[in-house]
Amino acid sequence: MEKTPIVAPVFIIAPPRSGTSFLQKLMTLDDDRFVFWKMYQTILPTVLTERFIQWGLGFDRLLGRPAGLLLNWCEKRWFGGWDNLHTMRLDAPEEDGALYLYAFACEAIYMLFPYVEELWELGFPDTLPQEDRRALMQYYRTCLQRLVFSSGEGKTLLIKSTNSSGSVASILEAFPDARFITILRDPADSIASSISLMMPALKSHSPEMPADGEVSRAYARLSTEWYKYLHEFVSGLPAHQIHAVDYRHLIRDPAGTVETIYRHFDWEISPDFRARLDAQQERQKNYQSGHRYRLEDFGVDRAWLYAELDDVLAARGWVPAGAASESIRR
Repeated sequence: MEKTPIVAPVFIIAPPRSGTSFLQKLMTLDDDRFVFWKMYQTILPTVLTERFIQWGLGFDRLLGRPAGLLLNWCEKRWFGGWDNLHTMRLDAPEEDGALYLYAFACEAIYMLFPYVEELWELGFPDTLPQEDRRALMQYYRTCLQRLVFSSGEGKTLLIKSTNSSGSVASILEAFPDARFITILRDPADSIASSISLMMPALKSHSPEMPADGEVSRAYARLSTEWYKYLHEFVSGLPAHQIHAVDYRHLIRDPAGTVETIYRHFDWEISPDFRARLDAQQERQKNYQSGHRYRLEDFGVDRAWLYAELDDVLAARGWVPAGAASESIRR
Protein backbone atom coordinates (compact mmCIF):
# COMPACT_ATOMS: atom_id res chain seq x y z
CA MET A 1 0.00 0.00 0.00
CA GLU A 2 2.81 2.43 0.88
CA LYS A 3 4.23 2.04 -2.64
CA THR A 4 0.91 2.75 -4.38
CA PRO A 5 1.54 5.64 -6.80
CA ILE A 6 -0.66 8.72 -6.96
CA VAL A 7 -0.45 9.80 -10.60
CA ALA A 8 -1.87 13.12 -11.85
CA PRO A 9 -4.78 13.35 -9.37
CA VAL A 10 -7.62 15.75 -10.15
CA PHE A 11 -8.78 18.17 -7.45
CA ILE A 12 -12.07 20.08 -7.56
CA ILE A 13 -11.32 22.96 -5.19
CA ALA A 14 -13.43 26.05 -4.48
CA PRO A 15 -14.87 27.79 -1.42
CA PRO A 16 -17.86 25.98 0.12
CA ARG A 17 -21.22 26.23 -1.64
CA SER A 18 -19.69 26.97 -5.04
CA GLY A 19 -21.18 24.05 -6.96
CA THR A 20 -18.39 21.56 -6.24
CA SER A 21 -20.80 18.83 -5.13
CA PHE A 22 -22.77 19.11 -8.35
CA LEU A 23 -19.67 19.00 -10.54
CA GLN A 24 -18.34 16.06 -8.55
CA LYS A 25 -21.66 14.26 -9.02
CA LEU A 26 -21.41 14.75 -12.78
CA MET A 27 -17.79 13.68 -13.12
CA THR A 28 -18.07 10.63 -10.86
CA LEU A 29 -20.59 9.23 -13.34
CA ASP A 30 -17.42 8.39 -15.28
CA ASP A 31 -16.46 5.65 -12.82
CA ASP A 32 -14.45 3.78 -15.45
CA ARG A 33 -11.97 6.67 -15.38
CA PHE A 34 -12.12 7.96 -11.81
CA VAL A 35 -11.86 6.63 -8.29
CA PHE A 36 -13.30 8.93 -5.64
CA TRP A 37 -14.18 9.08 -1.98
CA LYS A 38 -17.52 7.83 -0.79
CA MET A 39 -18.83 9.13 2.50
CA TYR A 40 -18.26 5.95 4.49
CA GLN A 41 -14.68 5.75 3.20
CA THR A 42 -13.86 9.22 4.51
CA ILE A 43 -15.21 8.23 7.93
CA LEU A 44 -13.31 4.92 7.99
CA PRO A 45 -10.34 5.43 5.63
CA THR A 46 -8.61 2.08 6.14
CA VAL A 47 -7.92 -0.81 3.76
CA LEU A 48 -9.08 -3.42 6.28
CA THR A 49 -12.40 -1.64 6.81
CA GLU A 50 -12.95 -1.35 3.06
CA ARG A 51 -12.29 -5.06 2.53
CA PHE A 52 -14.64 -5.98 5.37
CA ILE A 53 -17.41 -3.70 4.07
CA GLN A 54 -17.12 -5.09 0.54
CA TRP A 55 -17.31 -8.63 1.91
CA GLY A 56 -20.37 -7.67 3.97
CA LEU A 57 -22.09 -6.08 0.98
CA GLY A 58 -21.52 -9.20 -1.09
CA PHE A 59 -22.98 -11.39 1.63
CA ASP A 60 -25.94 -9.02 2.03
CA ARG A 61 -26.71 -9.28 -1.70
CA LEU A 62 -26.84 -13.06 -1.41
CA LEU A 63 -29.52 -12.66 1.26
CA GLY A 64 -31.62 -10.23 -0.78
CA ARG A 65 -30.17 -7.01 0.72
CA PRO A 66 -31.96 -6.91 4.11
CA ALA A 67 -29.11 -4.93 5.67
CA GLY A 68 -28.97 -2.60 2.66
CA LEU A 69 -32.68 -1.82 2.87
CA LEU A 70 -32.38 -1.14 6.60
CA LEU A 71 -29.41 1.13 5.97
CA ASN A 72 -31.35 3.04 3.29
CA TRP A 73 -34.11 3.67 5.82
CA CYS A 74 -31.60 4.80 8.43
CA GLU A 75 -29.89 7.15 5.99
CA LYS A 76 -33.18 8.89 5.22
CA ARG A 77 -33.72 9.35 8.95
CA TRP A 78 -30.16 10.56 9.59
CA PHE A 79 -29.54 12.72 6.54
CA GLY A 80 -32.93 13.34 4.93
CA GLY A 81 -33.37 16.72 6.58
CA TRP A 82 -30.31 17.98 4.70
CA ASP A 83 -31.46 16.91 1.24
CA ASN A 84 -32.50 20.43 0.16
CA LEU A 85 -29.11 21.77 1.25
CA HIS A 86 -26.50 19.06 0.72
CA THR A 87 -27.56 15.49 -0.05
CA MET A 88 -25.56 12.95 1.95
CA ARG A 89 -25.55 9.16 1.76
CA LEU A 90 -22.92 6.78 3.07
CA ASP A 91 -22.31 5.25 -0.36
CA ALA A 92 -22.47 8.53 -2.32
CA PRO A 93 -19.49 10.57 -3.57
CA GLU A 94 -18.20 12.88 -0.86
CA GLU A 95 -15.47 15.41 -0.25
CA ASP A 96 -12.36 14.79 1.83
CA GLY A 97 -13.30 17.01 4.78
CA ALA A 98 -13.40 14.18 7.32
CA LEU A 99 -9.75 13.36 6.59
CA TYR A 100 -8.74 16.91 7.50
CA LEU A 101 -11.09 16.83 10.48
CA TYR A 102 -9.16 13.91 11.97
CA ALA A 103 -6.01 16.02 11.68
CA PHE A 104 -7.76 19.05 13.25
CA ALA A 105 -7.10 21.01 10.08
CA CYS A 106 -10.65 21.52 8.83
CA GLU A 107 -12.76 24.66 8.65
CA ALA A 108 -15.79 22.63 9.80
CA ILE A 109 -14.28 22.83 13.29
CA TYR A 110 -15.47 26.43 13.38
CA MET A 111 -18.97 25.04 13.89
CA LEU A 112 -17.82 23.73 17.29
CA PHE A 113 -15.20 26.35 18.10
CA PRO A 114 -16.31 29.59 16.41
CA TYR A 115 -13.04 31.46 16.85
CA VAL A 116 -12.17 32.15 13.24
CA GLU A 117 -9.49 34.78 13.83
CA GLU A 118 -7.79 32.80 16.60
CA LEU A 119 -7.89 29.53 14.62
CA TRP A 120 -7.11 31.04 11.23
CA GLU A 121 -4.84 28.09 10.29
CA LEU A 122 -7.85 25.74 10.25
CA GLY A 123 -9.02 27.55 7.14
CA PHE A 124 -5.50 28.21 5.85
CA PRO A 125 -3.20 25.21 6.44
CA ASP A 126 -0.74 26.82 4.01
CA THR A 127 0.04 29.31 6.80
CA LEU A 128 1.28 26.52 9.10
CA PRO A 129 5.03 26.05 9.62
CA GLN A 130 6.58 24.07 6.78
CA GLU A 131 7.21 21.02 8.97
CA ASP A 132 3.55 20.89 9.99
CA ARG A 133 2.37 21.42 6.40
CA ARG A 134 4.47 18.54 5.16
CA ALA A 135 3.33 16.27 7.98
CA LEU A 136 -0.29 17.06 7.10
CA MET A 137 0.33 16.29 3.43
CA GLN A 138 2.14 13.05 4.26
CA TYR A 139 -0.88 11.93 6.27
CA TYR A 140 -3.16 13.06 3.43
CA ARG A 141 -1.11 11.15 0.85
CA THR A 142 -1.36 7.92 2.83
CA CYS A 143 -5.16 8.33 2.94
CA LEU A 144 -5.27 8.71 -0.85
CA GLN A 145 -2.97 5.71 -1.27
CA ARG A 146 -5.35 3.58 0.80
CA LEU A 147 -8.25 4.60 -1.42
CA VAL A 148 -6.40 3.80 -4.64
CA PHE A 149 -5.00 0.54 -3.26
CA SER A 150 -8.36 -0.75 -2.02
CA SER A 151 -10.75 0.62 -4.64
CA GLY A 152 -9.18 2.13 -7.70
CA GLU A 153 -5.87 0.82 -8.97
CA GLY A 154 -5.42 1.92 -12.57
CA LYS A 155 -7.90 4.79 -12.21
CA THR A 156 -7.39 8.53 -11.74
CA LEU A 157 -8.12 10.05 -8.35
CA LEU A 158 -10.90 12.64 -8.42
CA ILE A 159 -11.02 14.62 -5.19
CA LYS A 160 -13.61 17.22 -4.25
CA SER A 161 -12.22 19.46 -1.51
CA THR A 162 -13.87 22.67 -0.37
CA ASN A 163 -11.60 22.36 2.65
CA SER A 164 -8.50 22.90 0.51
CA SER A 165 -9.01 26.48 -0.65
CA GLY A 166 -6.37 27.46 1.90
CA SER A 167 -4.02 24.53 1.29
CA VAL A 168 -3.61 24.48 -2.49
CA ALA A 169 0.10 25.31 -2.33
CA SER A 170 0.71 22.36 -0.01
CA ILE A 171 -1.27 20.06 -2.30
CA LEU A 172 0.71 21.17 -5.35
CA GLU A 173 3.97 20.63 -3.48
CA ALA A 174 2.86 17.11 -2.49
CA PHE A 175 1.42 16.29 -5.95
CA PRO A 176 3.35 18.32 -8.56
CA ASP A 177 1.50 16.70 -11.48
CA ALA A 178 -1.95 17.37 -10.01
CA ARG A 179 -4.66 18.95 -12.11
CA PHE A 180 -7.07 21.45 -10.61
CA ILE A 181 -10.64 22.44 -11.38
CA THR A 182 -11.99 25.50 -9.61
CA ILE A 183 -15.43 27.11 -9.71
CA LEU A 184 -16.35 30.76 -9.32
CA ARG A 185 -19.79 31.46 -7.95
CA ASP A 186 -21.05 34.89 -6.95
CA PRO A 187 -19.36 35.22 -3.52
CA ALA A 188 -22.42 36.97 -2.08
CA ASP A 189 -24.38 33.77 -2.72
CA SER A 190 -21.74 31.21 -1.76
CA ILE A 191 -20.72 32.95 1.47
CA ALA A 192 -24.32 33.55 2.57
CA SER A 193 -25.12 29.91 1.84
CA SER A 194 -22.09 28.73 3.84
CA ILE A 195 -22.97 30.81 6.87
CA SER A 196 -26.60 29.70 6.75
CA LEU A 197 -25.44 26.07 6.87
CA MET A 198 -23.18 26.79 9.86
CA MET A 199 -25.78 28.60 11.95
CA PRO A 200 -27.89 25.58 13.04
CA ALA A 201 -24.76 23.88 14.43
CA LEU A 202 -23.62 27.09 16.12
CA LYS A 203 -27.07 27.71 17.59
CA SER A 204 -27.18 24.17 18.99
CA HIS A 205 -24.42 24.97 21.50
CA SER A 206 -24.66 28.78 21.57
CA PRO A 207 -28.35 29.67 21.11
CA GLU A 208 -27.66 33.28 22.03
CA MET A 209 -25.31 33.74 19.05
CA PRO A 210 -26.81 36.25 16.59
CA ALA A 211 -26.88 35.28 12.93
CA ASP A 212 -25.62 38.74 12.00
CA GLY A 213 -22.88 38.82 14.64
CA GLU A 214 -19.09 38.87 14.61
CA VAL A 215 -18.71 35.14 13.95
CA SER A 216 -20.58 35.46 10.65
CA ARG A 217 -18.53 38.49 9.65
CA ALA A 218 -15.27 36.77 10.60
CA TYR A 219 -16.20 33.77 8.46
CA ALA A 220 -17.00 36.13 5.59
CA ARG A 221 -13.53 37.67 5.93
CA LEU A 222 -11.99 34.21 5.85
CA SER A 223 -14.00 33.35 2.75
CA THR A 224 -12.88 36.46 0.89
CA GLU A 225 -9.28 35.46 1.59
CA TRP A 226 -9.98 32.04 0.06
CA TYR A 227 -11.22 33.72 -3.11
CA LYS A 228 -8.11 35.91 -3.31
CA TYR A 229 -5.73 33.08 -2.52
CA LEU A 230 -7.27 30.73 -5.07
CA HIS A 231 -7.18 33.45 -7.71
CA GLU A 232 -3.48 34.03 -7.11
CA PHE A 233 -2.81 30.28 -7.14
CA VAL A 234 -4.75 29.68 -10.36
CA SER A 235 -3.03 32.59 -12.07
CA GLY A 236 0.36 31.01 -11.41
CA LEU A 237 -0.42 27.55 -12.80
CA PRO A 238 0.33 26.44 -16.37
CA ALA A 239 -2.81 26.05 -18.48
CA HIS A 240 -2.56 22.26 -18.73
CA GLN A 241 -2.94 21.95 -14.94
CA ILE A 242 -5.93 24.19 -14.32
CA HIS A 243 -9.45 24.72 -15.61
CA ALA A 244 -11.75 27.40 -14.19
CA VAL A 245 -15.52 26.91 -14.32
CA ASP A 246 -18.13 29.65 -14.21
CA TYR A 247 -20.91 28.56 -11.83
CA ARG A 248 -23.54 30.16 -14.06
CA HIS A 249 -22.45 28.03 -16.99
CA LEU A 250 -22.35 24.90 -14.81
CA ILE A 251 -25.97 25.36 -13.76
CA ARG A 252 -27.16 26.43 -17.21
CA ASP A 253 -25.42 23.66 -19.16
CA PRO A 254 -23.99 20.93 -16.90
CA ALA A 255 -23.15 18.49 -19.70
CA GLY A 256 -21.55 21.21 -21.80
CA THR A 257 -19.43 22.30 -18.84
CA VAL A 258 -18.15 18.76 -18.34
CA GLU A 259 -17.45 18.43 -22.06
CA THR A 260 -15.32 21.59 -21.90
CA ILE A 261 -13.38 20.18 -18.94
CA TYR A 262 -12.75 16.93 -20.80
CA ARG A 263 -11.54 18.75 -23.89
CA HIS A 264 -9.23 20.91 -21.81
CA PHE A 265 -7.56 17.92 -20.17
CA ASP A 266 -7.67 15.82 -23.35
CA TRP A 267 -9.94 13.14 -21.90
CA GLU A 268 -12.31 11.09 -24.01
CA ILE A 269 -16.01 10.83 -23.15
CA SER A 270 -17.09 7.22 -23.45
CA PRO A 271 -20.55 6.32 -24.82
CA ASP A 272 -21.60 5.00 -21.39
CA PHE A 273 -20.53 8.19 -19.64
CA ARG A 274 -22.22 10.27 -22.33
CA ALA A 275 -25.53 8.49 -21.70
CA ARG A 276 -25.25 8.99 -17.94
CA LEU A 277 -24.31 12.64 -18.35
CA ASP A 278 -27.26 13.35 -20.65
CA ALA A 279 -29.64 11.60 -18.25
CA GLN A 280 -28.37 13.66 -15.32
CA GLN A 281 -28.73 16.87 -17.33
CA GLU A 282 -32.36 15.98 -18.03
CA ARG A 283 -33.02 15.39 -14.32
CA GLN A 284 -31.35 18.70 -13.45
CA LYS A 285 -33.97 20.61 -15.45
CA ASN A 286 -36.54 19.91 -12.74
CA TYR A 287 -34.30 20.74 -9.77
CA GLN A 288 -35.25 23.65 -7.52
CA SER A 289 -33.16 24.45 -4.46
CA GLY A 290 -35.06 24.85 -1.21
CA HIS A 291 -32.22 26.81 0.37
CA ARG A 292 -33.00 30.51 0.86
CA TYR A 293 -30.60 33.09 2.31
CA ARG A 294 -29.47 36.72 2.04
CA LEU A 295 -25.96 37.99 2.72
CA GLU A 296 -27.34 40.95 4.67
CA ASP A 297 -29.06 38.58 7.12
CA PHE A 298 -25.60 37.69 8.41
CA GLY A 299 -24.30 41.20 8.96
CA VAL A 300 -22.06 41.17 5.89
CA ASP A 301 -22.06 44.19 3.63
CA ARG A 302 -22.43 43.31 -0.03
CA ALA A 303 -20.62 46.43 -1.24
CA TRP A 304 -17.64 45.68 1.01
CA LEU A 305 -17.50 42.11 -0.26
CA TYR A 306 -17.52 43.08 -3.93
CA ALA A 307 -14.93 45.80 -3.30
CA GLU A 308 -12.64 43.28 -1.58
CA LEU A 309 -12.93 40.88 -4.50
CA ASP A 310 -13.06 43.39 -7.33
CA ASP A 311 -9.84 42.16 -8.96
CA VAL A 312 -10.85 38.51 -8.65
CA LEU A 313 -14.29 39.05 -10.15
CA ALA A 314 -13.08 41.37 -12.91
CA ALA A 315 -10.45 38.85 -14.00
CA ARG A 316 -13.23 36.29 -14.52
CA GLY A 317 -15.66 38.65 -16.23
CA TRP A 318 -18.08 39.13 -13.33
CA VAL A 319 -19.83 42.48 -12.96
CA PRO A 320 -21.86 42.17 -9.74
CA ALA A 321 -24.35 44.75 -8.59
CA GLY A 322 -23.08 46.36 -5.38
CA ALA A 323 -24.87 48.09 -2.55
CA ALA A 324 -23.66 50.75 -0.16
CA SER A 325 -23.40 50.18 3.59
CA GLU A 326 -20.79 50.20 6.30
CA SER A 327 -17.76 47.98 5.78
CA ILE A 328 -16.03 45.36 7.89
CA ARG A 329 -12.31 44.77 8.00
CA ARG A 330 -10.01 42.03 9.10
